[in-house]
Amino acid sequence: MTSGVPEIDLTSPDVVADPFTAYGRAREQAPLARVSAPGFSLWVLTRYDDARAMLNDPRFEITSGSFTPPPGIPEDCLPYMRTMTEMEAPEHLRLRRLVAPAFTARRAADFRPRLEPLVEALLDDLPRLLDDGAVDLMAHFAAPLPIDVICELVGVPDADRPRWREYGAAVAAGSGQRFGEAIPAVLEGARAAIARRRAEPGDDLLTDLIRAQDDDGGRLSDTEMVTMVWNLVLAGQTPINLIANAVHVLLSHPDHLARLRAEPELMPRAVEELMRWCGPMLLSIPRYAREDVELFGTLVHKGEAVSASIVGANRDPRAFTDPETLDLGRPAGTAPHLGFAHGPHFCLGASLARVQTEVALTALLRRYPGLALAAAPHEARRVPDPGTWRLSTLPVTL
Repeated sequence: MTSGVPEIDLTSPDVVADPFTAYGRAREQAPLARVSAPGFSLWVLTRYDDARAMLNDPRFEITSGSFTPPPGIPEDCLPYMRTMTEMEAPEHLRLRRLVAPAFTARRAADFRPRLEPLVEALLDDLPRLLDDGAVDLMAHFAAPLPIDVICELVGVPDADRPRWREYGAAVAAGSGQRFGEAIPAVLEGARAAIARRRAEPGDDLLTDLIRAQDDDGGRLSDTEMVTMVWNLVLAGQTPINLIANAVHVLLSHPDHLARLRAEPELMPRAVEELMRWCGPMLLSIPRYAREDVELFGTLVHKGEAVSASIVGANRDPRAFTDPETLDLGRPAGTAPHLGFAHGPHFCLGASLARVQTEVALTALLRRYPGLALAAAPHEARRVPDPGTWRLSTLPVTL
């Protein structure tokens, strides 16, 4: 600790293995911490109220520096790689206003009947995918589901969907040759889907986006439409990791699993609690100080990076009663978790991610009452990602 500010080394095996303890310890030491790795450092707000306030504070902005594109992306694809969260405030506000009606909680609920058959089809396949008595639920359920959902949302033909699953798996890997090869394919598929829907409107997200217009009659350009599809593919990583983390936690806590089976009406609240307790986001996307800002006696200079400790804030005893306890029936009136961030960059697809997770967990527990981990909980294999709590595999027995 330097000058009262705790320091967290993201390369430490203890931090990689248990970020909940590392960020919780820092939170109880001070409201501001310093997080670092070779060639990288930033300030982190450790407590709920402060993290939430920073995410809504115009003095801290998301810029192009908040994102580092993985190597291997073809040059002509880079213009489409920008996410909505990366855009400057006026552009971000315009696009968000245009697309927000397509991502409401009501639209997500209306999509449920089309989502349920996608889930059931994946569950139908699990028995034939058993290998030595176990099946990887990450590879064969959690990972393909969001891509199947995206295909349904944007009207990708059935014949093309197996290829999109391959693209989704490559994107989930985050880097490497397959990632670089998948990007042009995703963008070309997006262009084809947009062209189909311009010619033949349907009951899907792309048709909604094509029809959307702002107060001045402006519409999304083709580049913006393709970029939105890419954003959907990226956003699909959240339900992948949330579903996998949730299943791992439930199978590691038989009492909670039994309660959820006995009280299925708890599922919406359970998903919120699981997002709080084991959600995939550890740190928010970095913001950059637009001016010199003093935070708790420490001067943060203009241009320095600041993040919110989502994992620390979501277990802050100042905001949540008994925060280290998983409570699937936690009252809805408690502080909202920050798993989908907060403020102007609150996750646009949060409602869809919630519905996906609810449907996936409900069907999985119903279809396979004997579901169990194929290895001890502490043997779970995770990706060493400083920003995301995610499994690499999830072997289970049916």
